Amino acid sequence: MVYYIIKILVSAILITLISEISKRSSFWGGVLASVPIVSVLAFIWLYLDTKSTAKIISLSYSIFWLVIPSLTLFLILPLLIKTGLNFFAALFISITAMILFYYIMIFILEKFGINI
Repeated sequence: MVYYIIKILVSAILITLISEISKRSSFWGGVLASVPIVSVLAFIWLYLDTKSTAKIISLSYSIFWLVIPSLTLFLILPLLIKTGLNFFAALFISITAMILFYYIMIFILEKFGINI
């Protein structure tokens, strides 16, 4: 139980830290948010939980392929906000578009025999 509390606290602290730094500097907030901190933590937690390097390899490949459609969120969101759309509406549409691109990416990868 202590282990799960530590995992939650570390994750929450990182999110809060990035949010607070972003208030002062969007550049440094962006740098911290773009570094795959969550992925590295996921690797660490997964390895500590399973001791399986095969699971780490599989997760790493999945992250690699799925980063590509996730980038659509960062392109569509600012474009919609610049058009004057309400933030939450823009966020909802951007997330919906990102999910659609996830499905498209998975479909394309399966056509090339890549299973994630």
